[in-house]
Amino acid sequence: MYHFPRFFAPSGFALSSLFLALLASPLQAAEPPTQTYPIQTTPMSGGDGSVEQFDHNAFSLPLGNMSMTKRLDFSVGNSFFRNPWVAAPASTEARDGLGPLLNTNSCQGCHLKDGRGHPPTGDENPIALFLRLSLPSSQADPATLEQRGAQPVPNYGLQLQTAAIPGAKPEAELVIEYRPREVSFADGASVTLQEPVYSIAEPAYGELPDTLQTSPRLAPPMIGLGLLEAIPEADLMAVADPNDADGDGISGRANQVWDARSGTTVLGRFGWKAGEPSIEQQGLHAFAGDMGLTSSLAPQTDCMESQGCDAFPNGGAPEVSDEIADFVTFYASSLAVPMRRDMDDPAVKKGAERFNALGCASCHTPRQRTAADASRAALANQEIWPYSDLLLHDMGEALADHRSEFQADGREWRTPPLWGIGLAQTVNPRAGFLHDGRARTLEEAILWHGGEAEDATQGYRNLPADQRAELIRFLESL
Repeated sequence: MYHFPRFFAPSGFALSSLFLALLASPLQAAEPPTQTYPIQTTPMSGGDGSVEQFDHNAFSLPLGNMSMTKRLDFSVGNSFFRNPWVAAPASTEARDGLGPLLNTNSCQGCHLKDGRGHPPTGDENPIALFLRLSLPSSQADPATLEQRGAQPVPNYGLQLQTAAIPGAKPEAELVIEYRPREVSFADGASVTLQEPVYSIAEPAYGELPDTLQTSPRLAPPMIGLGLLEAIPEADLMAVADPNDADGDGISGRANQVWDARSGTTVLGRFGWKAGEPSIEQQGLHAFAGDMGLTSSLAPQTDCMESQGCDAFPNGGAPEVSDEIADFVTFYASSLAVPMRRDMDDPAVKKGAERFNALGCASCHTPRQRTAADASRAALANQEIWPYSDLLLHDMGEALADHRSEFQADGREWRTPPLWGIGLAQTVNPRAGFLHDGRARTLEEAILWHGGEAEDATQGYRNLPADQRAELIRFLESL
């Protein structure tokens, strides 16, 4: 069994400047923040396309302002997103060519009801959570780094495939163990977090290198992606502060990634490390990596030549036709964001104010606006409330994967949007939070934040129980 090197943060957190300010006399009080953030006053988190749906189907509706003529395209894309693909040859020619190495056989297999995934428990196969693999950048080919963001591992590629079609061997078994980690609040209460420890058992294609780098990734929710893609690049770059020039401790960086469509390096905005530039590319890379399906944009799967995948029948060249790719991309870019709930609840209102006061909004930027000239009218000129700047931030040692992706380093993660997060476990009762699903609750997710979020996390730990509950109530209303 291959065990990963352990990089754990110290068990305690240092007192933050916020905590010291709370203890100081009035003459020593900290300077008021120079940046203020808006409080959301409209339930239309996804602009005019927001939908009033709050049950297990809350993430599966088309944009509310989508024309009827486009809803048929949405339905066709949904069928290819939801239904399983099969190994070739098969009578279902439009959906054959699966594998031979894979993690799942459908998009919906990871994104349950278009929501976030969950880590496996017991003897379950890891479907909605997988490992990225790579070698250190010091061992990488510069051209490979430019176009793929990381150096593939010999015989295994850039992703661990834990399943295979009949006749092929899965690459290995992913093993996850959890260790308890106690976190205390200033009022004496405590929470026991679960710290995952990952290992790879029974590698089938040769010994794994000692320098192996890994990164666990959980399937994120699909809502609002088209709106995020429509935010002007200039708006995102305007708030990037890679050198913390304003001295606020927040150093948002933009990832620059390879765009296969244009053949150039562009702004990354999708994926846990903002490693993908577009919905189209992210989706077709998922077809290739998760299901072993080729497309014109991603003509190679993650199967290495030494693994013998060419010996198996394929589903055509490419296996995902351009027409199907367009339908799936349209579907993924058209899923609506549910409206906010309980906005008049006094606890929710206080929680929103506290979210901003603690500094959470420094990364989880509440409001954005889409471009007036967006590619589709339903996405254009919309005021939206995603609670994300889509930038990379240092999240501290406890969440570090120590694996780079394009310009993102091993401690950086893209700020995930928070819209819809209060419905995550309504859509999928087992949904986990953070990049690997380790957090079982929203409070656990907060407590794992470190790095640039350390002061905000410490501030949360210093709050009395009723004020902590108000902040959670706010998040549950999103």
